[in-house]
Amino acid sequence: MDLDLVFLGTAGAAPTARRATPALLLRRGGERLLFDCGEGTQRQLLRSAIGLPELEEVFLTHYHADHYLGLPGMMKTFALRGREVPLTIHGPPGLSELFSSLRRIFGRLTYPYELVEVRPGESLKRDGYRLTAVDVDHGVQAIGWALAEDERPGRFDLEAAERLGVPAGPLFGALQRGETVTTPAGATVAPAEVLGPARPGRKIVLTGDTRAARTVLEAANEAEVLVHDGSFGEEERERADETGHATAGDAAELARVAAVKLLALTHLSNRYFGPEIAREARAVFPETVVPRDFDIIDVPFAERGAPVLVKGGALGHEEAGLGGHGAGGGGEGPHGGGGDPDDPPDGGDPVGAAPGRPAAPGGAR
Repeated sequence: MDLDLVFLGTAGAAPTARRATPALLLRRGGERLLFDCGEGTQRQLLRSAIGLPELEEVFLTHYHADHYLGLPGMMKTFALRGREVPLTIHGPPGLSELFSSLRRIFGRLTYPYELVEVRPGESLKRDGYRLTAVDVDHGVQAIGWALAEDERPGRFDLEAAERLGVPAGPLFGALQRGETVTTPAGATVAPAEVLGPARPGRKIVLTGDTRAARTVLEAANEAEVLVHDGSFGEEERERADETGHATAGDAAELARVAAVKLLALTHLSNRYFGPEIAREARAVFPETVVPRDFDIIDVPFAERGAPVLVKGGALGHEEAGLGGHGAGGGGEGPHGGGGDPDDPPDGGDPVGAAPGRPAAPGGAR
């Protein structure tokens, strides 16, 4: 089953010319799960090759404005389209209170919605996987999200099945589902006789905003992908500590200890372009990427290879041809470049700042 992450917004606190505020779409088979919904998320989707799908579930990490401001507008757009499909919104405690204010913005809707408050450690069981709320350290009521797939059956031994008299067809499928079958000759064959050891599913952890935390380390143990707050470089450590964010080095050290396959740093302060954050993190954990908006991370099963960043993978042909993003299709490993070809050199004007002027102070909430 296909599994990937579409980065719709990778900036922290405020959008820049190239990065929107936080939003990430997780696609698993036919499912579309949106994590956070910063300002302009619906337009990011419309700009992409994905379009604005009839999302059924949205998962919020916390209630700083840059993580939810796009939600009331998107909900209203759904209503203007005459949507009837229910929408479920998950988030930490405080969600109902937030919506008591947001209702005044989106008004009457054409569809029902449900609010589900989730506390750290609580899980949502789905078909083939589990979503668990992860405790994080951001100084406010906040959670991350961990998606862990169920174990998969072991590899099917075709020769063993034929030797035991199991004909090709429905009986093969039954054995792979863990069912004992009876052959045409009347023999009983158990799954263990034709299946290898169970294979682990994939795991993805999305932290939202956080300092490096032991709870995240535990949740991310041997994950395929860890998407972590990478707001600041080491020179802004004091600012990171004050605002409840991580430095690139902190996130990289956590990823190293957790033995994840790929670290993706997001929520960048507007004082950074991305390559400098990538370099700092890769000095500690080489398997690090710093995605831009519309990049995709493909997450194959372990036996099919490692996760890979596809630069501009979510852009439609028209958007990709504009040149403003500087990213085309094709895969990029974590050692491949550290930024788009049109990135200004480190130390130049931050993205979104006027030529010769510094970015606005602050940079991350």
